[in-house]
Amino acid sequence: MSQRITALFALLLLLVPAAQAELRIEITQGVSEAVPIAVVPFAYAGEGRPALDLAAVIDGDLASSGRFAPMDRRDMVAQPTRPDEVRLEDWRLLKTDILVIGQLSPLDGERYSVEFHVFDVFRGEPLMAFSVTAAAGNLRGAAHRIADMIFERLTGVPGVFSTRIAYVTVDRAGERNRYRLWLADADGARQTAIAESGQPIMSPSWSPDGRRVAYVSFESGVSRIFVQEVATGQREVVSDQPGINSAPAWSPDGRKLALVLGGADGNLDIYVLSLDSRRLLRVTQHPAIDTEPDWAPDGRSLYFTSDRAGRPQVYRVSLDGDAPRRVTFEGVYNARPRISPDGSQLAVVHNDRGNFRIGLFDLSRGSLRILSEGRQDESPSFAPNGSMIIYATREGSRGVLAATSTDGRVKQRIATTEGEVREPVWSPYPR
Repeated sequence: MSQRITALFALLLLLVPAAQAELRIEITQGVSEAVPIAVVPFAYAGEGRPALDLAAVIDGDLASSGRFAPMDRRDMVAQPTRPDEVRLEDWRLLKTDILVIGQLSPLDGERYSVEFHVFDVFRGEPLMAFSVTAAAGNLRGAAHRIADMIFERLTGVPGVFSTRIAYVTVDRAGERNRYRLWLADADGARQTAIAESGQPIMSPSWSPDGRRVAYVSFESGVSRIFVQEVATGQREVVSDQPGINSAPAWSPDGRKLALVLGGADGNLDIYVLSLDSRRLLRVTQHPAIDTEPDWAPDGRSLYFTSDRAGRPQVYRVSLDGDAPRRVTFEGVYNARPRISPDGSQLAVVHNDRGNFRIGLFDLSRGSLRILSEGRQDESPSFAPNGSMIIYATREGSRGVLAATSTDGRVKQRIATTEGEVREPVWSPYPR
């Protein structure tokens, strides 16, 4: 039987109502010195204004960072759209530090130009002026890019509003469950279900270019690892070894997958699969459980969870054949390691006095800091700029998502309108 499954499967999934997985993001904690900012509604230089309010998307993105406090439109003394209409003294009286104005102009029936200006009200000077071109069907993407540019100009840190997240939802109907794998913008908009099954779907993982997603599905009654193209929906089984196939993780070059296999005896070990040749390299060989691999940024070693010392701890193993080396020692439980983009820190699930919480482990100092406050937090995933971590948690008996900044100053709660959510993973920057 051919292992390649056509895009028809994914196209049928697009008929699933997105409302079932609609995400709502709520800032539960922001920085105390959040910057006052005013994002004025953008003008439209044409007929038949598009339905999307670009300024509202930009406003929402900046607010969701927890580092900016946008002004309510009802409090705006004016709504300038060109630099010559701006009177900074008026905004200074309203104690606004940053002003954003803009204009949307049609180029043809398929494209728009978005021009925007950012002013430092406090200093009384322009900060940036730029224009972007966007397809008619991707104005929301243009708004996210503008928010990224503004965020980076004001903070010095690249924004992540143009990125996406993947996550799994479970809808329970009596004794039957329905599992779906979704992709959405970082703000929860534009949800798309790319896989659906009455059997578990788990462990989504983005390729480094953001164009493919690997995941585990039990839809045939056994675990298999799929790789699916985001744009076309075409997918392929890449691992269906006897026994357990789980926990895929992309190599930094996108040519390999680290994964966990367990044969007839069920013993779990780490392997690396070459996607071109389909050759398997066994990385660990131990009677203990070795699982949850994640690649070091240099692509030459893996971090993973093992209970070979009696309790789950994080280890690092070189692909050159060296013996695994234990990394974490603080506490009795550290699992699900995820390396930061710069390779300096590990996000882990840590047993904190009986509560499973997200911890941040500094690899150079060997110190651990607890970031989350739940009782059953799991599945951490770094944003591509390294400033935020998204994770799964429990709210009563229901699974929801949450996010925290790596400095612990900003916290978000992310819930769906129906079902429960689990296993979030943040995409890389789009290429």
